Amino acid sequence: MALLKAKEIVSSTPVVVFSKTYCSYCKRVKQLLSEVGAVYKVIELDQQDLPISLRPNSCMLINSEDGDETQAALEEWTGQRTMPNVFIDGKQIGGCDVLMVKHQAGTLVPLLTDAGALANSTSAQL
Repeated sequence: MALLKAKEIVSSTPVVVFSKTYCSYCKRVKQLLSEVGAVYKVIELDQQDLPISLRPNSCMLINSEDGDETQAALEEWTGQRTMPNVFIDGKQIGGCDVLMVKHQAGTLVPLLTDAGALANSTSAQL
């Protein structure tokens, strides 16, 4: 069930970051994506569900039990257990180090543009 839900989320949003709120690598990835103007969805695996009105527009909170299941499902699917686990245009990109290398090499912004995930792009969406 968790794998199906993760795949559904990834296929419905140009950029998805599976994250944990206390993780410094996750914070760096979210900061980088915000700095380049990306529109992205964050799935915080270590938080309790909140009423929909209290959720930030780009954030979905999953309670810790479901978060553990989702993390295990992501590992089964991608081979990566660590967070963050970033997906762009339905494809798993990897974690913080991979995203930073892509940014430094100048390939991240074109990847986000092709996915329609830049805020100034006419096709950017949540």
